[in-house]
This record gives sequence, structure tokens and C-alpha cells, in this order.
Amino acid sequence: MLGEEGLLTGEAALRVYECDGYTLEKARPALVLLPATTQEVSRSVELLHKAGIAFVPRGAGTGVSGGCLPADIPVMIGTSRMRRIRNVDLDNRRVEVEAGVVNLDVTRLVQGDGLHYAPDPSSQAACTIGGNVAENSGGPHTLKYGVTVNHLLGLELVLPDGEVLQLSREAGSGGFDLAGVVTGSEGTLGIITSATLALVRTPQAVATMLAVFPGVLEASRAVSAIIAAGLVPAALEMMDALVIKAVEAAYGFGFPADAGAVLIIELDGLAAALDEQCVQVTEACNEQGASEIRRADDPRERELLWKSRKRAFGAMGRLAPSYCTQDGVVPRSALPEIVERVGEIGRRYKLRIANLMHAGDGNIHPLLLYDENDPEQVTRVLDAGRDILLACLELGGSVTGEHGIGIEKTDLMPASFGPATLAAMADLREVFNPRSLCNPHKILPSDRHCVEVTRPRPRGGG
Repeated sequence: MLGEEGLLTGEAALRVYECDGYTLEKARPALVLLPATTQEVSRSVELLHKAGIAFVPRGAGTGVSGGCLPADIPVMIGTSRMRRIRNVDLDNRRVEVEAGVVNLDVTRLVQGDGLHYAPDPSSQAACTIGGNVAENSGGPHTLKYGVTVNHLLGLELVLPDGEVLQLSREAGSGGFDLAGVVTGSEGTLGIITSATLALVRTPQAVATMLAVFPGVLEASRAVSAIIAAGLVPAALEMMDALVIKAVEAAYGFGFPADAGAVLIIELDGLAAALDEQCVQVTEACNEQGASEIRRADDPRERELLWKSRKRAFGAMGRLAPSYCTQDGVVPRSALPEIVERVGEIGRRYKLRIANLMHAGDGNIHPLLLYDENDPEQVTRVLDAGRDILLACLELGGSVTGEHGIGIEKTDLMPASFGPATLAAMADLREVFNPRSLCNPHKILPSDRHCVEVTRPRPRGGG
């Protein structure tokens, strides 16, 4: 049914699929299926359902919470061969693509017509639309443009028994927003095989600024000051001294050697309004102690600045043999406090922790630096990571901003939600997935957890 290309067996081939970007835990599937069409997905799932065999969907494997980990799951169904562009509707600014289409390729498809697809995860050159919908992915421009669900018009979903559903969110579709329910469900409600996406007109002008601060506390306060000035930047990103050191060594943008933290502030819209907005940003940053503020002179400088930011995770290998990325959220006003708490946790566990964050929407990505060859350091990293996420909860935030719960954070769900809410989530999952054959043991706590636990390795995201 799937042909030779659609069926993978053997230790060497299956090893590739034993984890995603979350490499702390590994489990190898017995079989990987790579269907090329929705019909092939449906038929495969129908057969597995009849046989009572559990399966896990997988996109590009760029997730960082173990959402596609085949823990106690014999079969993996990948969507990497589903790469067709089904429809491009420029008049109505929408496109229908299959699950295996790469995020960045959607923008490349329409950028010549003055349009783009707004959600832009750091992995956008590799991650695919099916995975983006499953994780409700965001990216640096989430502050102004929102996350995946804000750009989703419809879904094609294969239910865990093989039935194919078309779920529309377009105006006049009525009924419950089932496509919205599926978005962010991390492959626990079915397999997404295609998505209809809204496109955004490319802004007339863009201004990208770099503000340099003595430390992360001053930069955090500047974030609130910019928003308080009535501005809504397209992006508002922060990097601390450790991250700056790594990306400067890797890309040579020209960050000041003594910078304690920098903000990357991007404004977009009508060209006539941007100069005044840049003045307002400059005033807000100066009031919080910025030592230097500059504006990218040309598209090349802007591109290099964004390259430094989006590839920051990859540059961290210059600072330590290993790093572990956490993903938490706090109210934007609590950024200074969470920065202090992260610093205190680092000192308590004797770990260096770098800070990278989507500061505009309070999404923090502390990077815990360590040596994976030292088991004692590994233990400290795991304990410190948990303490950071619990601190996010104490400050009114959550344990994930964009990386999902996966299998990594299931034990933190009871700390995040009450019993009634968790029960409601379980009831919802049962409606779509009554036999728990589709991606079991994810998101909600489970007593069935059979994986090989290994040491954390470098992992990125955001």
C-alpha cells in the first residue's frame, strides 16, 4: 500500500526516529510508516485501529518536548512525504498545504506577491506545517501577529479510527471550533494531513533596532516601558551577556563586548509612521539605562541581526559541551522578577544559565549550560529546570509558551491545572481518541511510561 519509500524497518533506519529535539528520553519504534497521501494515512490508521496497535504522528522532528517520542508505542506515522501545495488563493490571501510542507516554504511561495505566512519559529527552515499546528507554534513575531491558531482557516484531520474530517474555521462555518481544539493538541486527537492558512500582507516598511543595556533587569524594564508607550512592536526579543558572547563569536554582528543584555525591537507598518515610533522606542530605552541604540541601516544588516537571534541556540555549543533549553511564560510585568529568580536558581545549583526570550510576550528560554559527561551536573540541570518552571507558575505564568507539554512536562500538569480541568481535558481526548491509540502518554500524566532515559543533549527551539 505504501511502497518501499513508505515503510522503514531495521535498527539503522529506525534510530533516526527514536527522539525529536528533546533527547533526554529515547524510545525506538518497531516500524515507521511514511504515507504520501491522506488516503494512505487513513488506510494505515484504520488497520492499526482494527488491530489495537498504538501509533504516534511525527512531522519534521524539530519539537523539543518529546511530543513525538514513541514511548511504549510500536508504530510511528511520519508526514514528511506529504509536501504538496494543494491550493493558492491570492485574492483571498490563503493557501492550503499538506502537513509535510516546510514553514518557510509557505512564505517563499507567496512573497513575490507581497504576502507572507506570519508564524515564524526559529526552526522555520526545517519545521513543517502539520507539526506547527500540533504544537500551536509561534516565533519572534508572535507579539504582534499571534501564533498558528490565529492564522488557521481549516484542517484536514485523520481520526484515530481512520475517518477523515474536514474542519473549517472560515466565516459562516458555524458550530464548535473543532479545528481550534485540535490546534496545540500535540497529536493526541488525530493526525493532521493538511491545513488552510491565512496569509498576511507584507508591511510597507520595517525598522529593526538594537538596544544595549548594562543587564537583563534594565532590558526587562525597557520591555514594559515600550509597551506602556502604546507601541506594539512586531518583535521584541532579549539576549543576555552569555548569549551575546556566543552569537558574536559565531556570526560577528558587532555586539558590544561589554553588553549585559540587548533588545532586538522590530517595528513595521506604514513608512511614514516608523520614524516617530523609533523615537518613542529610543526614549523608552534611554529611560531604562540603555547605553547604545542603533537602527539597522539596510536589509543586509537586519538579516544578520535576525540570523544572530534565530541561530542563537546553535551558537551555544561555543560556551559549554551541552545545554538544556527551558520554555516558560510569565506576565510581561514579571520579567524582572523571573530574571532574578533564574539567576538565584543558577547560583543555588552552581550552573551557568543564559537567558534568551521572546520578551514582548513573556516567553522565556533559559539555557542551562553543563557537561553531559558529568552525571552530577545532569541531576542539577534537571532539578534547576523544574524549579524555573515552578517559579513561572508562582508568578502567574505557565510551564510552556511554544514548545508544548509533550512527554517532558506531564508531571507538571497537576501543578498547572486543577483536577476538574485535567478531567475535562481527558474527557475531550476520549471523544476524539477513545481507545488512546493515537499518541498515548502525552500531555496528561500517565502511569505507563516506558522509555530509555539518557542524559540531556543540546536542544533548542523558540
